Amino acid sequence: MAQHKRTVNNLLKDTFPARHVDAAVRHFQGMVEEFQKSKWDDSAAKGGKFIEAVLKALWVFVGETPPAGKDFKASKVMTQLEQRPAAGHPDTIRLTIPRACRFAYEIASNRGARHDADEIDANEMDASTVLGVCAWILSEMVRVSQKGLDLTQVRSIVESLMRRRFPFTEEIDGRVYADIAGSAHEAAILILWHIYPARMSNTELVESLVRHDYSRNNANVTVSRLTRFVDDDEIGNLRLRNTGLRRAEDLIVKGSLNL
Repeated sequence: MAQHKRTVNNLLKDTFPARHVDAAVRHFQGMVEEFQKSKWDDSAAKGGKFIEAVLKALWVFVGETPPAGKDFKASKVMTQLEQRPAAGHPDTIRLTIPRACRFAYEIASNRGARHDADEIDANEMDASTVLGVCAWILSEMVRVSQKGLDLTQVRSIVESLMRRRFPFTEEIDGRVYADIAGSAHEAAILILWHIYPARMSNTELVESLVRHDYSRNNANVTVSRLTRFVDDDEIGNLRLRNTGLRRAEDLIVKGSLNL
């Protein structure tokens, strides 16, 4: 996760100020984590913090200095960005991203306040909406910062930050360990899930399984039987398919129930 997080930071820092990029990515990750723990209000609140950091980054991008502390007003910056001269900056910086920020910020800032006490809890829907819009905002900022980057790559980079985080895998000096695996197959799936969307070679995956105390023969057989769960780039580098991601999620849910 940290590797993917640094990648997003570095891509954004080519264009946007480092201080606000770091804050935006940190708040985005916090929003994802709270959402995955079903803490809808906390997730939406962190979404609001993410949007504030994004607006500060955009404001610096157009040559201005964000007001400090309580003097910073998100709604005012959104309006001022929309009023910038069309010839000076891209529409996505002046209009598109600020308008997306306004929509998500309105939801995040009024979480729970618009719903009657006796109606169905809509906070999950609110948090889901805020998360989706913020993911789009982050993707758009990466696209702006890296004009030559393929849109599929942009999506994969942002999705890597949205991957579920549970204390069931760890990485030590590049070596991945799965703590809840009951078999070599489960360990292989969880290892590939941990590095997703990156790939791992057949050989490296076998060595990883051996480090989990599975025999080399068992490891080789396991890797050869992953076909329905992985994409092979034809030179032996594996990446989880949707079937593999769902299998990993099932293992994680099972593990979380046993905590």
